[in-house]
Amino acid sequence: MELQLAIDLVNTEEAIKLVKEVEEHIDIVEIGTPVVINEGLRAVKEMKKAFPNLKVLADLKIMDAAGYEVMKASEAGADIITILGAAEDASIQGAVDEAKKQNKKILVDMIAIKDIETRAKELDELGVDYICVHTGYDLQAVGKNSFEDLKAIKGVVKNAKTAVAGGIKLETLPEVVAAQPDLVIVGGGITGQDDKKATAAEIQKLVKQS
Repeated sequence: MELQLAIDLVNTEEAIKLVKEVEEHIDIVEIGTPVVINEGLRAVKEMKKAFPNLKVLADLKIMDAAGYEVMKASEAGADIITILGAAEDASIQGAVDEAKKQNKKILVDMIAIKDIETRAKELDELGVDYICVHTGYDLQAVGKNSFEDLKAIKGVVKNAKTAVAGGIKLETLPEVVAAQPDLVIVGGGITGQDDKKATAAEIQKLVKQS
């Protein structure tokens, strides 16, 4: 089980500073969509340069022109690139093909997908690397989480790794790891804490025990 740190609401320099605090406790650092919108793929490039031993995920949430966008993120140094589960199969396939060419990985974000199981099965057959159930900010605000969805996709996915994101904190982590995802994605549960390093260490311990 791997731990990914999601960074959303800072600039590149602040993001690098933040990762320095916790780098020994994480496997993947995510350049979140707001950072990509504000700073462009430069943020990915700078992060990879600063932490060559960490995997970097570019959260592009691709919806179209997937091959081109995966190529650009790969050139910037991303190891994993995200596409939306709601994208056309042709776009998913384009992303998968380009990622294979570049020796990168594709993570599909299932945000807003209604029939999670059916779509997860289809995506698995298209050869994606990760399928991620994700409760976004707007639904977290009304108390939703992704744990049931995680159990649902675990039941149907045969090849892809499973991931979970959205509002995960130290307190809710035991429930998450019990469902055995391959990748646990934590944002504010680390970045919003006073002692980020200690929190990341605790979360890592739980993740690696599982």
